[in-house]
Amino acid sequence: MRELVFALEYDPGANPVADALEAHPDTTVRSLSCHVTAESLWRVDHAEGSSAGLEALEAAYREATYCADCLLKDDCGADCETQVLDRGAETLVVYTHWDRTDVCTSVPHLALEYLGEGLLFETFRERRRYRWRIVLGNGTPIGDFFDALAEDVGDCAGMEMLRLADVDPDPDLEGALPREQREALRAAVDAGYYETPRQVALSELAEDLEIPRSTLSYRLRRAEAELATTFLEGDGDLETLSAGM
Repeated sequence: MRELVFALEYDPGANPVADALEAHPDTTVRSLSCHVTAESLWRVDHAEGSSAGLEALEAAYREATYCADCLLKDDCGADCETQVLDRGAETLVVYTHWDRTDVCTSVPHLALEYLGEGLLFETFRERRRYRWRIVLGNGTPIGDFFDALAEDVGDCAGMEMLRLADVDPDPDLEGALPREQREALRAAVDAGYYETPRQVALSELAEDLEIPRSTLSYRLRRAEAELATTFLEGDGDLETLSAGM
């Protein structure tokens, strides 16, 4: 298996969710699930941020012309359904579904067409930047996919290739976690972020580290996901994993 990682950078006015996130930089969105068929797309997203940011984000999701991941700037005519599954003081979980029209196009639909079935999608959004991670089979050619994607996003966003690498089925934790994630995780542990009750708030820890709250939140989530995956798929225990840091 290989992972393909790239990012889109939306132009102002091209995507209401990107505009809402740009106006509220403390708010971020990550995908909990994303599924696609030739005829439709549906996904569940988890957002974190301020109350004002979440309100703006919810309003963006409910815009009549907005369809999740559709790359068209104009109304594509798709029948889009949006439903809030959960709402807290600093969190929002949103389900979206739309049925494709003849003119609809999206990253998942292009991936399905050019990369084949059996793909896994993971996304993260902050401000105007939309980061995609796609897990695909070894040997799958990606050139045609990127050509088609560049053509379809040309009027609404820039595109940046970040990584194409093999997925190690038995990763070494030291190599699996980027330096920024290891440092964020270590700082969180040392500051008592994972104690019950917590000894420090995420915003306070971010201020101590002199990085945005959204950046720290993202680094910790990615590190936690890697730890959980390694623990469940490997033979080691938590003490073994911790020793590898």
